[in-house]
Amino acid sequence: MMALCLKQVFNKDKTFRPRKKFEPGTQRFELYKKAQASLKSGLDLKAVVQLPPGESINDWIAVHVVDFFNRINLIYGTMSEYCTEKSCPIMSGGLKYEYRWQDDSKYKKPTKLSAPQYMCMLMDWIEMLINNEDIFPTRIGVPFPKQFQQVCTKILTRLFRVFVHVYIHHFDSIINMGAEAHVNTCYKHFYYFIREFSLVDHRELEPLVRMPQGWGG
Repeated sequence: MMALCLKQVFNKDKTFRPRKKFEPGTQRFELYKKAQASLKSGLDLKAVVQLPPGESINDWIAVHVVDFFNRINLIYGTMSEYCTEKSCPIMSGGLKYEYRWQDDSKYKKPTKLSAPQYMCMLMDWIEMLINNEDIFPTRIGVPFPKQFQQVCTKILTRLFRVFVHVYIHHFDSIINMGAEAHVNTCYKHFYYFIREFSLVDHRELEPLVRMPQGWGG
C-alpha cells in the first residue's frame, strides 16, 4: 500500500534520478517481491525488515539499498522545487548539523555545498555504485566484495541525511502536499532496517531522535 500511496502523492515525473529496476527472474527480483509483499500486508515494520530464513544477508541489504534509493529519490525529486540554492545555501539539518560532501574524485576534502548541490552529488554517487557490478553484482554465482556492507553503510548514512534535511527544513511542504503519512512510513521502514542490521552509526541518527511521532531514536 505504501508504494501505491507514494505514487499517488508524489509526481513520478519528478523522480530525481531514473528508478533502478531489478531484473525479473533474478534472485534479487524475487527478494524484492517478497519485501514488497510484506510491506503491503500491513505487517509490523520491525518484522518486515528481518532477514527471511535461508536468504543471504548481502542480497537482502542490496535489495533494500536500491529500494530506499528509489523511494528517497522520489521523495526528494518532488520536494526539490522547495529546496533551492536560495532557501538552502548549506546542506544541513537545523543549526546544529552541517553535512559536507567528500568523494574520491572532485571533492577530496569535505566541502561545504548547498543542499541541492549535495543532493545532486549524492544521487549521482549512489547511482554509480549500485550500477557497478563489482560492488552490486547481479549475475548468479558472482560474490559480493568484502567491503560491500561498508559501502552500504556509507550509502545509507548519506541517504539518512536526506531525511534529516527534508524533515527539518521542508516539513511544512510535506504537510501541504498531504504526504506526511507516506514520508513518515518510508522513514520508519528505513529506520527499522538500518537499526536491525546496525548499518548506520547511532550518532548519525541524533538529528531525528526526537521525532514528533514519538517512536524514533
